[in-house]
Amino acid sequence: MQMAKKSTKHRLGNMDRQEARDAKLFLLPAFGGLLFLTYLPLAAVFGISLFEWRVPGDPVFAGFANYRFLFTEDFFFWTSIRVTIQYAFLSVGLSMVYSMFIAVLLNRKLPGRAAFRTIFYLPFIIPAMATFLSWSLLLDGGGIINNIIAAFGGDRTHFLHNNSTIIPSLAIIAVWTSGNLVVINMAGLGNVPRVYQEAAEIDGANSWQRFWRITIPCMTPIIFYNMLISLVANMQILVPSLLFTGGGQAGAGTAHESYLFMTFIMYRTGFINGLMGRASAISFIFFVLIGIFTAILFLTSKSWLFYEGGDPR
Repeated sequence: MQMAKKSTKHRLGNMDRQEARDAKLFLLPAFGGLLFLTYLPLAAVFGISLFEWRVPGDPVFAGFANYRFLFTEDFFFWTSIRVTIQYAFLSVGLSMVYSMFIAVLLNRKLPGRAAFRTIFYLPFIIPAMATFLSWSLLLDGGGIINNIIAAFGGDRTHFLHNNSTIIPSLAIIAVWTSGNLVVINMAGLGNVPRVYQEAAEIDGANSWQRFWRITIPCMTPIIFYNMLISLVANMQILVPSLLFTGGGQAGAGTAHESYLFMTFIMYRTGFINGLMGRASAISFIFFVLIGIFTAILFLTSKSWLFYEGGDPR
């Protein structure tokens, strides 16, 4: 009997080792992709940032001179950090509220619900250039929105050419294109246990109480995921800067400081001015900045994430 048990354990042990070897084998392409498409390029960017390299000249090792220049002398670099953070935080906040509100409405049994889902998702797949060009016509000084404002006695303004309104206007456009968040929230709402809702309803909880006390806690993993992908995506905004500043040619990028996003400063420094070492330094700092915000999001999530069954993960 004992020999049979030992034989069974031996076979199970061999199967576990075989499964582990198979898993590692199938994971090799993923690890290879991370190594050659993420980690090695990142290391190369950091290496180039240590050189003073004006294309088409030869690179000259300069240590951390590019970083010192950015942090101590480059006014546009600090401006780019400020406007990038302002835009990203405003866009993420508004998009989270909007996507949850629309998802809750579309989660109800409404006539033509499938059509409405398509309508709200469609802006997400429209090319970015077409999106911003269309909105620029609406927000122009002679556009529909200004015509409505003028009809009520307000002053006309070009929302995408005024430093005080550029970032809020771009954030509204980002909200309009957040159809992917709406779809993800709808999927999450469909997985909220109905038994919790029914128990709360029996206890006399109204709609708002059920939403705030049950739906939102059960949706926190989805909310966390949406916040993460939205933050990373919005931090990398570039198209409006290229579209509304002439692509940064001949210093046009300084016309409106609210368009000086970090990705745009990176592009203009490297591909317009030919300073590849400095552009790589901006890129690496940008990577670190996104990493810091991502780490903060992960660390703070432990206090508000809820998983059914009490698994803190």
